[in-house]
Amino acid sequence: MTDDQPGRPTANAMRRALKRARDGVALDVTEAAVLLRARGADLEDLAASAGRVRDAGLAAAGRPGVITYSKSVFVPLTRLCRDTCHYCTFVTVPGKLRRAGHGMFMSPDEVLDIARRGAALGCKEALITLGDKPEDRWPEAREWLDAHGYDDTLAYVRAMAIRVLEETGLLPHLNPGVLSWTDFQRLKPVAPSMGMMLETTATRLWSEPGGPHHGSPDKEPAVRLRVLEDAGRSSVPFTSGLLIGIGETYEERAESLFALRRVARAYHGIQELIIQNFRAKPDTAMRGMPDADLDDLVATVAVARHIMGPSACLQAPPNLVDGEYGRLIAAGIDDWGGVSPVTIDHVNPERPWPAIEALAEKSAAAGFALRERLCVYPEFVTRGEPWLDPRLLPHVRALADPETGLADPDAPVRGLPWQEPDEGFTATGRTDLHRTIDTTGRTADRRDDFDEVYGDWEALREAAAPGMVPQRIDTDVREALGVAAGDPTRLTDGQALALLHADGPALDALCRIADDIRRDAVGDDVTYIVTRNINFTNVCYTGCRFCAFAQRRTDADAYTLSLDQVADRAQQAWDVGAVEVCMQGGIHPDLPGTAYFDIARAVKARVPGIHVHAFSPMEVVNGATRTGLSIREWLTAAKEAGLDSIPGTAAEILDDEVRWVLTKGKLPAATWIEVVRTAHELGIRSSSTMMYGHVDQPRHWLGHFRTLVEIQKETGGFTEFVTLPFIHTNAPVYLAGIARPGPTTRDNRAVTAMARVLLHPYIPHIQTSWVKLGTEGAAEMLRSGADDLGGTLMEETISRMAGSGYGSYRSVRDLVAIAGAAGRPARPRTTLYGEVPEERRLTAAASDGHLPELLPVLE
Repeated sequence: MTDDQPGRPTANAMRRALKRARDGVALDVTEAAVLLRARGADLEDLAASAGRVRDAGLAAAGRPGVITYSKSVFVPLTRLCRDTCHYCTFVTVPGKLRRAGHGMFMSPDEVLDIARRGAALGCKEALITLGDKPEDRWPEAREWLDAHGYDDTLAYVRAMAIRVLEETGLLPHLNPGVLSWTDFQRLKPVAPSMGMMLETTATRLWSEPGGPHHGSPDKEPAVRLRVLEDAGRSSVPFTSGLLIGIGETYEERAESLFALRRVARAYHGIQELIIQNFRAKPDTAMRGMPDADLDDLVATVAVARHIMGPSACLQAPPNLVDGEYGRLIAAGIDDWGGVSPVTIDHVNPERPWPAIEALAEKSAAAGFALRERLCVYPEFVTRGEPWLDPRLLPHVRALADPETGLADPDAPVRGLPWQEPDEGFTATGRTDLHRTIDTTGRTADRRDDFDEVYGDWEALREAAAPGMVPQRIDTDVREALGVAAGDPTRLTDGQALALLHADGPALDALCRIADDIRRDAVGDDVTYIVTRNINFTNVCYTGCRFCAFAQRRTDADAYTLSLDQVADRAQQAWDVGAVEVCMQGGIHPDLPGTAYFDIARAVKARVPGIHVHAFSPMEVVNGATRTGLSIREWLTAAKEAGLDSIPGTAAEILDDEVRWVLTKGKLPAATWIEVVRTAHELGIRSSSTMMYGHVDQPRHWLGHFRTLVEIQKETGGFTEFVTLPFIHTNAPVYLAGIARPGPTTRDNRAVTAMARVLLHPYIPHIQTSWVKLGTEGAAEMLRSGADDLGGTLMEETISRMAGSGYGSYRSVRDLVAIAGAAGRPARPRTTLYGEVPEERRLTAAASDGHLPELLPVLE
């Protein structure tokens, strides 16, 4: 290499970059692009430093000198695809399949035949690979799925994964292409790991005619990066990687590696990266392209090792390197990927797998012992939950060495039932927490896994920073106040933002306008409901960073109620005049798929007349994915089981910029909207909510309000809007120094007033939260546009675990007094804002201030 060669870095640039690599200094994109061009002695230098990084990581992981592989079978479930990648020979068309005597999809018998042959030879992985959403392009694929009773391709993937687990014992590793967050929830219970190559972040290779990915909707880099992030949010051990030599520049390749590092750092869920070299194939549009040469591959592996660090697992497919195993080992790989004694590599059919014995010899020659792993890497095997679904743990443990997490070479490979955990609804843990949270309190202010379960706090801090920058407001506040007073539906976004930022006299004027709108819309009565909250479990592995309620099952404050205990609490509530129970819980991995139906039935069986207001949209999605039902089917079944309405919680802020800072694994905004809209279409009404005062800004509040209005104009299903000020005290995102300490009084007044203004006339009722704001704060919100105080609650655990100091119960007299402090009368209501039957009124009056035995009143 000479300094004046076009496109080559200068000798000085190479020397500096190599020294930084040798010294273990973090590289930037420019330095990485320089090192990708290393050749000759420079490449040997680069590979040597990368090898040292890898060796340090293996030693730290407890497997020094070990290189791994997975003994697998390759199951090409369908070779149809909606994409048209210009280098691919895996994908075909329906006519060719018919002429070859094949179906549009492999049949179950064909799938199981391959898996059984693999099991007989000691294979432990079934690599299930297929094209992206073939039914979207090919009518023949849609017809096949319909004829066999599957809603879509992923439903068939899920069904086959279960059969492979049950009938052969192999562990499915799924490569179904682009997945949504909801798709991950569907598939996580049936596969220990999944994968999808990023390939490249060079958008031009997708967007420009003639590019290798042009005409392939699923190859848009932004889409594929979102998949990697959703995998991390869903705690799915995920394989990804690069395909090098398809026309990307060295700078673009370096940017792709840094994009992978960003995702790996944020979620800790990328279990391995594959660095795959392009090989031109006949009968493809790119048949004339030169293959990526070995030096290019070695340099990319070495740079990837430096960028990803010692703990990363790097793989290079051994059948694509012409036997040059030693160079790849020297450059920093620690894995050979899946190798099959049964099936060919259907993506590269012209390249046979090496014999496992030969691979072991080549590895030994480089000083490494070859060891078998499972499709899911040992770090995730030993971590267990939330990375492995409880329904898969028996299958994984049957094949894993309990000490190392690698494969047990002597483990028999045989089918095991895929079923719900045995525990079901068993009362466990601190079932008196609803009472003792107000006396004894919580055991600690954070979980023991605080530094791991929520993702990387430093990466999160960087992600949160742009969204927390205040926006400059130039709109005239006086003009905006005039529009709000005259016709609030005419407020522009600029005017609404000006009012959301209002303070001082302008804020006072806004609150008066909101109060006037409230009086005209619903009158002076302050409403409340006699209700009981029942949080049936706080065991949850979703990873919401604002939530102090969620516990691991082994934590001191964890609990789960039995069905009888849930029904007992509903009965107690009825006995003291309640018209509603509001039931929500953590996303407990051990509860059966029918858990929510069972809870609703248990309550209705004990108290037929009580209104069951239960299950947030997150719980709805969890129930649907656990049972294999669509959201519509699940909600229909829940309604039949006794569900009357759903709380519009889990909304937080309906802006994914904020949501993905607040939560690691909760449903995206679009899925929340889908659940609520579907519920309304089925006649299941809901509340609507917004949690604010954390990493958000007024522009996010405005977007949230606008979204709720659009839904309400379409469905009319929202009963009220509930303001939920962020309780910061024990919230992980606050303890990590990222969120601010909750909303200010100004924020609370502005949000309440603007909720009234912006939601008028579509959502008539605005509820304030005494449990979060206290008596004086709630009264102030009643003077700022609110008309509802929510419920008596009787028990409240979620806000109290977060650090709210306002208790868990208010008597009817207390709520009437709060309304009186605002100069207003009060009256009870039902969930749907109807009149309360006289019998319920009298019972509540007779019992007021006398909680059930489990709930002593605090002095």
